Amino acid sequence: MCELLALNANTPTDMGFSFRGLSRRGGASGEHADGWGLASFTPDGHPDRPSLTLLREEAPAAFSALADQLAERSPKALVSIAHIRKATRGVVALENCHPFSRSWGAQTWVFAHNGDLQGAIPLGDRYRPFGSTDSEAAFCWILEQLDHSGVDSSNAAAVFEQLHHCAAQLAERGTFNALISNGQWLFVTATSRLHWLTRRAPFCKATLADPPLQVDFSALTTSNDVVTILSTEPLTTDEHWQPFQAGESLLLQAGEVIQRSRHGVRPVPISASSQPAATAQTSAS
Repeated sequence: MCELLALNANTPTDMGFSFRGLSRRGGASGEHADGWGLASFTPDGHPDRPSLTLLREEAPAAFSALADQLAERSPKALVSIAHIRKATRGVVALENCHPFSRSWGAQTWVFAHNGDLQGAIPLGDRYRPFGSTDSEAAFCWILEQLDHSGVDSSNAAAVFEQLHHCAAQLAERGTFNALISNGQWLFVTATSRLHWLTRRAPFCKATLADPPLQVDFSALTTSNDVVTILSTEPLTTDEHWQPFQAGESLLLQAGEVIQRSRHGVRPVPISASSQPAATAQTSAS
């Protein structure tokens, strides 16, 4: 399957250090060589509508000149989401690379997923996939549910409850580890492997597992900075990463967990025949 990486902070922060560790797994130390992407929400514009920079390639991140540049100097953002892809089924193509982006509630949203979802995901009229992955189909389905729910996109608590409910339904189809953000906050959910940690004062040194690169965060931060990093697998060897429980969802804002919930995860995906008919999507997270 694929691997995820995300950052949420209370001050614009670059994800270069963590992204370097992730990108090495995109074809060098790992098999996730079927594309990569990085979405960063920078606070240059309106405070309620941060600007989105979205970069994707259908090439291995470990050997990409662009990915290497971003590892050296990624955009300073309040929220960043990265993904390296291993196509379990489906073609290797740019339109199938995560993160995906759509507009809902007068906001820009990005989504990345790790896992396999079985069966045909029902598709509505407003949101349709450009590519052929189950992941993008799930994103479109989620946006349709938000649209039909009538929830206010500016109400973080209400959106969290709706997203958590959607995550529970999608988890019935298989593995649903996902990141969703509008640039103001970050929703994270997991049914299998996902880890997180929060860095705050007093900041210490951290060492990447691959490559063995060390950085002293105390020299790069202030005492007020709070940064939470989420990754499929722990990226550093000398920090305490917390594993997600199966079915756990978090809502983060300004680097802090502001909401948390957990749903029951069925051990066996439900039958696709019990779902509304729709165009089948290949699994290519």
